[in-house]
Amino acid sequence: MRIASVEDDPSQAAQIRQLLEEAGFTCTSFATGSDFLRALRDQVFDLLVIDWQLPDMSGYEVVNWVRQHAGRLPPILFLTSRIDESDIVAGLAVGADDYLAKPVRPAEFVARVRALLRRAYPAVPHDDQLLRQGRYVVDARRRSITLSGAPVELSPREFDLALFLFRNIGRLLSREVIEQAVWGRAMEAGSRTLDTHISRLRIKLEMRPDNGVRLMSVYSHGYRFEEASTLAAGQPDA
Repeated sequence: MRIASVEDDPSQAAQIRQLLEEAGFTCTSFATGSDFLRALRDQVFDLLVIDWQLPDMSGYEVVNWVRQHAGRLPPILFLTSRIDESDIVAGLAVGADDYLAKPVRPAEFVARVRALLRRAYPAVPHDDQLLRQGRYVVDARRRSITLSGAPVELSPREFDLALFLFRNIGRLLSREVIEQAVWGRAMEAGSRTLDTHISRLRIKLEMRPDNGVRLMSVYSHGYRFEEASTLAAGQPDA
């Protein structure tokens, strides 16, 4: 599991990193909120540990940005030296999953991290981790997809969308259902975010009948991801 720590105090950042790495996690430290948000452009983390008081922006702003752009995952644990109830409520209301008062108590800190990870990523049956459809193999645990044995490079969000489609093959999925599942929220009216990601998946995964699948748009509703063999012969792609 990869964890990001956003903490500007060097000694506390080192302590957090040491505790997490000793517990078997990979931890990357960021000294400012802006450094962390830039890293999110091309890095994926399974859990975030965010200090509530940062030099360039508040932890509140960081958590709010993450929830607006990444949805309900990853889980967020915020650390604070301010224990007023109003501050704690504000942090949880904006999207943090748990909080811990400073100074960090090592055993409790690691226990909170493990509890958040268990809740966010519950164990699933092995059969649900490895999906086979047509010429595709989707490995949910390794977050990888192969087509005819060759790996396909996808962004983290593209993989989340592809995994959701493969897990719901044959179902008519509304735009709102897909957006809530993948982004954690419904997009604003007129947003092309979902359509852009769908278009990229069509190209990268070569979604066509000779590979065993077909992704169809359903006017004014959403999408249906189908086994190619279940569709009427000659029906055009959307």
